[in-house]
Amino acid sequence: MTPTPSTPYSRDLGDELRHLREKHTSYTGTEMGYVLGWHQTKVSNVENGKVRASEIDIVQYLTTCKRSRTFAEQFLNRYRRAFDAYFVQVPENLRTLVFAEGSATKITSYDQTFIHGLLQTEDYARALFRQRGLIPEDKIESFVQFRIQRQAILQREHRPDCTFYLHEQALMLQVGGARVMEEQISRLLFKTHAIRIVPASTGERGAIGGSYTLWEYEKDRPVAFAETLIGQLFAQSVEAVARSKDLFNHLDEIALDEGQSRSLLMQYLSRPREDPDDPGAHVAQEQLQRWHA
Repeated sequence: MTPTPSTPYSRDLGDELRHLREKHTSYTGTEMGYVLGWHQTKVSNVENGKVRASEIDIVQYLTTCKRSRTFAEQFLNRYRRAFDAYFVQVPENLRTLVFAEGSATKITSYDQTFIHGLLQTEDYARALFRQRGLIPEDKIESFVQFRIQRQAILQREHRPDCTFYLHEQALMLQVGGARVMEEQISRLLFKTHAIRIVPASTGERGAIGGSYTLWEYEKDRPVAFAETLIGQLFAQSVEAVARSKDLFNHLDEIALDEGQSRSLLMQYLSRPREDPDDPGAHVAQEQLQRWHA
């Protein structure tokens, strides 16, 4: 085994191996190690993505799990990239994202166009998936519920320390219509952690473009993440993490502080609708009254 620093992808694939062992054999981790002739800690290290197992090791493991040769070849093709400092996945692949996000002790993000996934309401997420057109209509609901389930990490007793930088453009863009945006902005105002708005008045200094996240961990190396419509980039190199930290230091200088950001959100929430008879027209005022009560 090679002592290579673990990555979100290696931890994801290691967990997949553990599930295969539990589903297709009756062995515990210790028993699996005995059957394979491995050191007692080796199964645990491989299943937790902490070390790079050899291809022979992986084939032996999968064979013991009664997996076919075709399955083993496909798994090996993925496993060869598991410990890369940079790797890209399609946007629909969410397992590695969840592994990276779920074990982080600190999450810092920036989004210029849309609200971060950890902060989205169901209706906002649903409208966004439908607008992007990447997910078949019959699968949208499952993706929405998966996104909402991800948000449970914000309610944990030992939840990560989160700072969400959000460009004002994301508040201006009507995703799903005015009512959906009212509910979404209300969510930002009343139910989330640190929100820092980058005002439109910052011009090109704040128009960085894209969606960026930095996950930091108690024991593992930090991971920088960038998301686009064509792929998700995970980067664990020293250079990538340093650039990510530089980005957030820059945003810290130009973004509104938490109090100012809350005031701007309240302004957006209290703006009247064009149709005063719309049943959603009084949502903002009701929310503001609750806030001041």
